[in-house]
Amino acid sequence: MAIPTHTPGGVGDNTSNSNVIGMALAISSSAFIGASFIVKKKGLHSSNGTRAGSGGHAYLLNPLWWAGMVTMIVGEIANFTAYTFAPAILVTPMGALSVVVSAILASLLLKETLHVFGKVGCFLCIIGSTQIVLNAPQEKEITSVEEIWGNALQPGFIVYVVLVLLCTAVLVFYMAPRYGRSNVLVYLLICSLIGSLSVMAVKGLGIALKLTFEGNNQLKSPITWAFVVVVVACIVTQMNYLNKALDIFNTAVVTPIYYVFFTSFTIIASIILFRDYHGESGKDIVGGLCGFLTIVSGVFFLHAAKNSGAADPMRGRSLSVQSLTRGGSLDGSSRDLRMDGDEGDAVEIGGERDNFLSQ
Repeated sequence: MAIPTHTPGGVGDNTSNSNVIGMALAISSSAFIGASFIVKKKGLHSSNGTRAGSGGHAYLLNPLWWAGMVTMIVGEIANFTAYTFAPAILVTPMGALSVVVSAILASLLLKETLHVFGKVGCFLCIIGSTQIVLNAPQEKEITSVEEIWGNALQPGFIVYVVLVLLCTAVLVFYMAPRYGRSNVLVYLLICSLIGSLSVMAVKGLGIALKLTFEGNNQLKSPITWAFVVVVVACIVTQMNYLNKALDIFNTAVVTPIYYVFFTSFTIIASIILFRDYHGESGKDIVGGLCGFLTIVSGVFFLHAAKNSGAADPMRGRSLSVQSLTRGGSLDGSSRDLRMDGDEGDAVEIGGERDNFLSQ
């Protein structure tokens, strides 16, 4: 099977080229983000003075640590840009590749053991990502933010948003006070539901900037600034509840569950808002679903391998959040840092999904 060179709507080769660019950006983003954890950890190891795990910040003077931060920022910029070229259905699942990159580089450069489960997980993530790429729908051509707003006002997406807000309200005001500290699903459902809306707003904002750079100024439209408000509000909410989940529960449990829920809700929201699979064949839809399920299996294998290597399950907890808009970007590297006693001090929010653009 080959990547389609046309869109059923007759849009032409431009959408195919757009998908290729978006895919390349998403993959490069995962590579940069996955590598950034390893570079930062090397910087932490080589820092002089009080270690981060003891409350020190000597690593801030280490060029290698800053190189890791720059690498992460580059990855997040690539991730943000990817959403302007390709459907969220293609970009979001690619976040799992950062887990693969991090695991492989940790084995090669940090001499950390990559168990059999880890190797199987890496293989499954690569196979699943390939399936998604080969069966991904083409990006629909959008000429203005008003077009996105028109889609958002369709009954289907309005119902989705209302359901998300109602479910979130129940989770925040009823479930969280009672079960938040005992059931990992509560906080992760809040993050994932709100996260699906944040990705839609991020994509809308990205398209607005892309059109503006092409000469079609969208910054004059209040809709563009509405996207900004939604992005900020959603990211703040995600940061709050994802940090709570990571603080209470083992990272090896939080990460795969968050990836599955976040990516699933994002795909559903994208299908409704942007009608990604409209006019696509059943074969492509089934192929994309199989690819996603394969990645999910790979993510669980990877984190099962990490969990099996921990002598004390309680040491797997971490407050490091690698991405909020790319569900698979929480790669567990933070867990390794905490176990080594190198970076126990910080809540790291890098981008879209970390600053703010993941996941």
